[in-house]
Amino acid sequence: MKSKTIPKPLVTFNQWFILSSVILALVSGFYYIMFLPLLAGLSGLILGRNPVLIVARKFLRNPVTSYPQEEIAQLQFNQTIAVACLGLSLIGFYVGNAFVGYAFSIMVGVASAVALMGFCVGCFMRYQWQQYKYRRAKA
Repeated sequence: MKSKTIPKPLVTFNQWFILSSVILALVSGFYYIMFLPLLAGLSGLILGRNPVLIVARKFLRNPVTSYPQEEIAQLQFNQTIAVACLGLSLIGFYVGNAFVGYAFSIMVGVASAVALMGFCVGCFMRYQWQQYKYRRAKA
């Protein structure tokens, strides 16, 4: 049976990858750098294999099960938001709308930075969405 969790260090590595890619893209002006986390995220969502996590897994020193685990469904929700923001950012830059490009890239960068500090914006959003669905079904 396929695992429904993923080790926390892999999640942290992915957050650092997204954050550093966004910062590097915005500082350098080479916005296409954001294609790296976008394509990795799409690969994870569509194929179930995120190349960033595959590389990071090779650096785990202990067995995968010895690390704190994160729920895959939650991570996929978060990754969907990140991919959407990165995609909209790149579209904004491509069509010449720098405001949209900066707004969405900064949103995903801030969300990654805040997640690294311990608060998961996507987790909060998903929890609120689940509460809304529950209350609506109950009514």
